[in-house]
Amino acid sequence: MGKVYLIGAGPGAADLITVRGARLLATADVVLHDALVEPAMLEYAPQAHKIAVGKRCGQLSTAQQFINKQIVDAAQEHGVVVRLKGGDPMLFGRADEEMRALEAAGIEYEVVPGITAALASAAALKRSLTLRGVSRSVALATHSRAVDTEAIREQVNADSLVFYMGRDSGPEIAQELIAAGRDGLTPVAIVEACSTDRERMLTLTLSGLAAGEALQWLDASQPSLLMIGEAFAARGLQKGEGEVLLSAA
Repeated sequence: MGKVYLIGAGPGAADLITVRGARLLATADVVLHDALVEPAMLEYAPQAHKIAVGKRCGQLSTAQQFINKQIVDAAQEHGVVVRLKGGDPMLFGRADEEMRALEAAGIEYEVVPGITAALASAAALKRSLTLRGVSRSVALATHSRAVDTEAIREQVNADSLVFYMGRDSGPEIAQELIAAGRDGLTPVAIVEACSTDRERMLTLTLSGLAAGEALQWLDASQPSLLMIGEAFAARGLQKGEGEVLLSAA
C-alpha cells in the first residue's frame, strides 16, 4: 500500500509551488492533477504517470467519486501517489472528500499546503488584503445561486471580500452586496490567470460590476478571482471614494 500526498500547486506559476511539493513530485509514481495546474508544473515529475482529473466550472469534468476511486486505486498499486491541486488543497479543493476516501481504504496520506489564489492575487495587485485602519477582516467565499441572507450579511461585514469561481456571477454578487448595504463606490479588482504569463488585472467599482462592466473584458477560458473592498483602492484614494476608472494591465 502506497502513500498519497495531497499537494497544493499554488496559483499558477510553476516556481510558486513549495520546495516540499516540488521534491515530492520528483519522487512520484503517479500524479493525478487538476485542470488548472500549469503544464510546466508537471515537468517536476517527468518520471510519473500523469492522470488529468480536472473539474472546470461549466465544462465536462471528472466526477468526484471517480477521482476518489482513482486515487485509492493508484495507492494500492504504487508507492508514491501525488494528488496535485491548484492553490491550496484545503480551500475549495474538495480535499475533505478525498481524505475521507483514503481513510476508509486505510491508506496513509499527507497534505502539503500551497499558496492560495487570494494571497497571490493580492501580491500581483500590490494591495494588502488587510490594511491598518481600513481592513481588519477578510472573507474567502464562493457564490451560491441560492439566496442566503445570513451569508450575504456576513460577507458585507467583512472588510475585504475574495470570491473564488465568481467570474460569471460577478454582477449578481455585486447586486446582492449593494442590496445588503455595501457602498456602490467600493473598489473592486479582478485578477485573471494569476501569476502566469496570461495574467491580467481590472479595477472598477461595485456599482460598475453590478452593471456588467467587466463581462466583456473577462476571458471565459481563464480562472479569475473577484476582490472587493477599500483595501483594493488605488493608492491616494480616500476611503469611500472608490475606483472610477476601468483599467487593464
